[in-house]
Amino acid sequence: MASSTLDATVNKAVGHVRGSNQTGVRAHNERLVLTLIRQYGPMAKAEIARQTGLSAQTVSVIMRSLEADGLVTKGEPIRGKVGQPSVPIKLRQDGAFFLGLKVGRRSLDLVLTDFLGTILNRVQLTHHFPTPDGVVMFANHGITQLLSQLTDEERGRVAGMGIAVPFRLWDWAKSLGLEDDAMDDWRTRDIREEIEARCDFPVFLQNDASAACSAEVVFGDAEDRSNDFVYFFIGFFVGGGLVLDNTVYTGKSGNAGAVGSIPISFTKTNLTQLVDVASLSCLENAMTSNGLSADVIWANPNDWHVPRALVETWIEEASQGLAYAIASASSLIDFGCAMIDGWMPAAVREELVKRTIQKASMLNTAGIELPTVRCGTIGSDARALGAASLPLSERFLVDRNALMKG
Repeated sequence: MASSTLDATVNKAVGHVRGSNQTGVRAHNERLVLTLIRQYGPMAKAEIARQTGLSAQTVSVIMRSLEADGLVTKGEPIRGKVGQPSVPIKLRQDGAFFLGLKVGRRSLDLVLTDFLGTILNRVQLTHHFPTPDGVVMFANHGITQLLSQLTDEERGRVAGMGIAVPFRLWDWAKSLGLEDDAMDDWRTRDIREEIEARCDFPVFLQNDASAACSAEVVFGDAEDRSNDFVYFFIGFFVGGGLVLDNTVYTGKSGNAGAVGSIPISFTKTNLTQLVDVASLSCLENAMTSNGLSADVIWANPNDWHVPRALVETWIEEASQGLAYAIASASSLIDFGCAMIDGWMPAAVREELVKRTIQKASMLNTAGIELPTVRCGTIGSDARALGAASLPLSERFLVDRNALMKG
């Protein structure tokens, strides 16, 4: 990447946040360097110093510390220029490990990732609906199973676990075909605390759709999206997130960016929300209405065996709803792009995005600048990877919110 292009890209991502050469703030500077390398790949120390405003000496001290901690390593020297060859610094894949638990309305996924966000292994379980006891039991067994595949040294590098779970699960009993009180246990149970009590590492929790959005920010292709975007993740229910200045904005309740609740049509007696047309529960209902098992939707997101006619009908209705939702969101914030991802095969997601673009172009959007609409870059694992990104961000990345407050 050319230097001028890198300058513009880095400034867009870190918002002109600069390092400090004063003593006593090395932890912040280390996070800044790790964030820079994570988003834009291996970089020479001189380039890191130039982009962060840190002195060459400070960068050298930081690099020695990070290398001693096993978080970064030297790449192959780049020759061909005048003077000494440039040595890029890159993240060590085994520098740290993270666990990510996705609590879905039809399935549970626990993944083990390395420092680069590569999923090393996973355990899965499909269910009719999640219960606190079932989730805690699954997590405890899954953690033991996944960590047993690491060496003793690698287990010492497990930096934490994240949980991605839909908030207010008890509100969805009727939508899942259950009795009104079937999920009341979720009102009083703290699964994060219960799981952490048996771990020797910290455990974090976030709304599942916000976690999926976090995965796009932390692990997604930063060159392929805007710094401000609205994000849609289509699971059993559609949800999403709001990204401002390259930071997931969750609001005071942690539930900001609840895109599934965006109204898309009104009548005198009824209000239709995006969740009513763009959720996979709609496709599941179509399957069961036709006497088919909907389990094929949840078993493997990359290998659906769903009649094409049913998928086509769902895409048509979902894309119309997404087009309205994107237009509505864009009337409040001038997004650079809207990203659509979900628990579905890539071909289905691509067709959904294509159809959404077509539908949006047909709307009356006077006074609104519609954003570019594109596919998310993570895929069906976004919620689990987003969960794993929570401890990674907490320990190793720049906290944009804290920086802005400071």
